[in-house]
Amino acid sequence: MENNKRKIAIVTGGGSGLGLAIATAFTKHGIETVIVGRDEHKLELAQQQLGVLCHPKVQDLTVLKALPNFVQSITEEFGSIDILVNNAGINQKKEFTDVTDEDFINIINTNLVSVFSLSREVVKQMLVQGSGSIVNISSMAAQYGIPKVISYSASKTAIEGITRAMAVELSPMGIRVNAIAPGFIYSDMTDKALNSDPERKTKVFSRTPMGKMGQPADIGEAALFLAGDSAQYITGVVLPVDGGNSIGF
Repeated sequence: MENNKRKIAIVTGGGSGLGLAIATAFTKHGIETVIVGRDEHKLELAQQQLGVLCHPKVQDLTVLKALPNFVQSITEEFGSIDILVNNAGINQKKEFTDVTDEDFINIINTNLVSVFSLSREVVKQMLVQGSGSIVNISSMAAQYGIPKVISYSASKTAIEGITRAMAVELSPMGIRVNAIAPGFIYSDMTDKALNSDPERKTKVFSRTPMGKMGQPADIGEAALFLAGDSAQYITGVVLPVDGGNSIGF
């Protein structure tokens, strides 16, 4: 972050996983980071790990009517919102014909509608200051078809669409909007899943030119770049961080 101005970021789902990796990258570079989630204990553990630049806030983002006041409270406490990372999301693995309407709507509400609503309220604040950067987290499920994740795929494909639409509308007002599409990123869960399914593991690595899983920090560094001044002429892009998986044969 080349600009010495104090920056304030919101990272949803910042208490664990990719959100925590993004918050780690931000705080290491002096960005005051508000991590948002539903699990107070998880957020507190993250704050202990990240230090004084990390500020945990408990908020259920699917309670849409609460979001305007939530964003207003952050603006009043910190003075501005310079960066928003829409990372929070849920997944469900189910056969297409077993997915209920309620299943589908739940994932769309969490992964898409809450992103729209929170972004709208944050953008209102960013327009006042005439600047801002929004980073949405997409998925390889939006890049190509993956079985048994129909709801998740729909939500993440829509995320890429609203990223481009927001970028075209908001960039003239100084607000850049980009997205990251993570590939196979290491976690205890993904490692265990692949090791228990040798056929799937072979398929994953055979079509990943770099031949390995990424690390959560890879997503953190990508978000730091897109959010920062080094990417000041980049907007509306979906950046795959996947070791080449999306272009692998």
